[in-house]
Amino acid sequence: MARLSTQSKRIPGAQFLDLDGVASSHELGLKHMMPSGSVFADACERFGISPSSSVVLQVVCIYDTHGVFSSPRALFMFRSFGHTNSSILNGGLPLWEHTGLAIESSTPVERERATYPPPQLNTATIRDYNQMVANSALQDGAEIVLDARSRGRFLGTEPEPRPGLSSGHMPNSYSLPFNVFLATQTTPAGASFTVMRPALEIRQALIDAVGEQAVEAIIKGEASVATTCGSGMTAAVLWLGLKLVNAQKVALYDEVSHSMATRTNAFDSFPSVMDRVRDAIDQ
Repeated sequence: MARLSTQSKRIPGAQFLDLDGVASSHELGLKHMMPSGSVFADACERFGISPSSSVVLQVVCIYDTHGVFSSPRALFMFRSFGHTNSSILNGGLPLWEHTGLAIESSTPVERERATYPPPQLNTATIRDYNQMVANSALQDGAEIVLDARSRGRFLGTEPEPRPGLSSGHMPNSYSLPFNVFLATQTTPAGASFTVMRPALEIRQALIDAVGEQAVEAIIKGEASVATTCGSGMTAAVLWLGLKLVNAQKVALYDEVSHSMATRTNAFDSFPSVMDRVRDAIDQ
């Protein structure tokens, strides 16, 4: 949902959060990278949010058409900066509107600026390129990597939507398309939207992807997980699903597979690893 759509129809009091605007720049031009603490704090201050505020993230663009898609990425950002009083609205604006709750379309009212000291990022929630490359080289004890892209893109049988990028997957990763964690609901008028599935169904989807023993280790905190996707958006849907089943150690690869497929020159920095990575991406 673009800024214009947010202004034309929204939950009363909602504001527009631009995930590409509240972000850090990247040498490869990647979108919606995690912002610095100061950028995050400035955005919160403009929204009238203080560290003690309770935040329900209705502000992400996808709500008016899908229900749950990019809101988990916004939630991931808040939680990674320690703002635990945050959540998403399951079903988003479509479910809100379908149940007959109030909608406003007047010009948004600018909030009074709040004070938000720049927070520290919890680096345990983020994986970078070097960490993912190192993990791909491990024979034993590798972190479990869950890939939210379609299975065809994971296997290399479908093209990537971004021209010039190879499909395929990183070593030590598993295919778990993000839509497996979502259920589609349809209104009497024929409009459809997505909601997160119940925790038991998410747990079963995890078992189907990596096996029951691995899932038990994940939930007990004996194994860590990193989620990835093509752009950094749907990996957060997997992150949220893992949190809903009480997984203890969950991180998100911020540069995502787009970066892995783009960094052809960087492969030379990891000669013992990158032949395997290149082979996996080019499958």
